[in-house]
Amino acid sequence: MKICILSDSHDRGPQMAAAVTAARAEGAAAVIHCGDIIGGNTLKASLKLGLPIHAIHGNNLGDPVSIARMACHSDGLLNYHGQDAIIELGGRRIFLTHYPHLGHGMACTGDYDLVCCGHSHEALVKQQTNVKGGFTWLINPGTVAGLGAPAATWILGDLETMSFEIRKLPPAN
Repeated sequence: MKICILSDSHDRGPQMAAAVTAARAEGAAAVIHCGDIIGGNTLKASLKLGLPIHAIHGNNLGDPVSIARMACHSDGLLNYHGQDAIIELGGRRIFLTHYPHLGHGMACTGDYDLVCCGHSHEALVKQQTNVKGGFTWLINPGTVAGLGAPAATWILGDLETMSFEIRKLPPAN
């Protein structure tokens, strides 16, 4: 199962939709958003693409009530989990958090196949050694908005092969 992993859209709905569109064209079946959506309007164009979205808060809450309301009326397309989440996709246990230090800590537990975080606006794909003697994938897609970063980035992940590629969006107009 392929997935689109993104974060820190900061009310930039067109950039988020561009990433989801590109991921869908490459076979992505779901979207993970690691926080800082800001407002419900950010999600509208991406929801129209029909892929289920799993999203968490972040530190820039914006309007979580409107996002939660959208989730209630989305026929299961928008799953708004709150502060963090444990989900299963493609047979993999996945932990979502906004903060990289919490992501690092959760990856070290060895309880998850994949830990996704955001916040730093710096894309990262890393195999983190865990306390169970193995490793956990730690993924930060950077910022799909491109704020304070050299480029707007997102990640295409393949949960079957556990491979992850940092992708760049073309500059916004």
